[in-house]
Amino acid sequence: MKYYIIAGEASGDLHGSNLIKQLKQQDPEADIRCWGGDLMQQAGGTLVKHYKTLAFMGFIEVVMNLRTVLRNMEFCKNDIQAYQPDVLVFIDYAGFNLRIAEWAKPLGYKTVFYISPQVWAWKENRVKKIKKCVDKMLCILPFEQDFYNKWNYEVEYVGHPLIEVIKEAKEQPAEPLSDKPVIALLPGSRRQEISVKLPIMLTMAKHFPEYQFMVAQAPSLDDEFIQGLIGAHTNVSTVKGKTYPLLRQAKAALVTSGTATLETALFGVPEVVCYKGSTISYFFAKRLIKVKYISLVNLIMDKLVVKELIQDELTEQNLLKELTLLLKDDAARNRLKTDYAALWTKLGEKNASRRAAEVIYKEAVNAVS
Repeated sequence: MKYYIIAGEASGDLHGSNLIKQLKQQDPEADIRCWGGDLMQQAGGTLVKHYKTLAFMGFIEVVMNLRTVLRNMEFCKNDIQAYQPDVLVFIDYAGFNLRIAEWAKPLGYKTVFYISPQVWAWKENRVKKIKKCVDKMLCILPFEQDFYNKWNYEVEYVGHPLIEVIKEAKEQPAEPLSDKPVIALLPGSRRQEISVKLPIMLTMAKHFPEYQFMVAQAPSLDDEFIQGLIGAHTNVSTVKGKTYPLLRQAKAALVTSGTATLETALFGVPEVVCYKGSTISYFFAKRLIKVKYISLVNLIMDKLVVKELIQDELTEQNLLKELTLLLKDDAARNRLKTDYAALWTKLGEKNASRRAAEVIYKEAVNAVS
């Protein structure tokens, strides 16, 4: 069977790589063409576009790069038509992927979304479009099934793919990264978000000289850019491609919003969630986004488990207060430990990648039969 997979971010590359491995288990003759990253390529996909050329964060950033986005979309449509896949698989990356699905469905392509767009957070009316152009929706968050049910749209909850990934990572030999206790900094993978948030995170280095602050550097980012932000800090270093070994050793973490907040929690690391976008992007987001929290941890648990410092709240003073609490307050750490255990249980161990691959393979078979 021929599979065309589109992922537009680092997290999508991770989940896409595990999906590709499982698809090859289901279908040894699988021919897979993909948008994603190094991990999907290493898993056996033929890489068409790398996510580092695709990821634009926020409303104003997308508008500024609209010409590039439109060119990519046109290229994608032409590439799909040339390849003629049996099934199209969309991994999150909603703004782009839903437009491709809307174009593809009337042309007769089988469409599967693995990792639902966060329509429950904003643009809830997008569900109407999803019902028309997505043959199968595979959800990874437990509350998403109930959300779609109220729209009379049947979806399948396959479990969260991070469970299997992190479970495997915890079984690997520990890799010490520093002789000093470590605080992890996970500032994201996009240059524009890192340039805003990382300098604020780095102010903590002077307050905790006894710790080694380690920046998880995305593979797509050049060393010169990160080192330029680190500057003269003597107790700050970087690691590339070693985020999980870093989290296994970290005593605490400062994490940008997104999948990394959930990864950090599943490793059991106390964290502060840090978000700060451009003023214009945040202005629009605040008026459109309907959820109570920005962290996946808090959304899944439906309560404030990890502290969120958003926009103007993300200051050196506030960050110092919250990080001190995580490092010095045993009661706070114990509360987090209990909540993290409940989070793991709530997500369950369903082997999401395998279940998703089974559904996608079945859809591909149905498409040609």
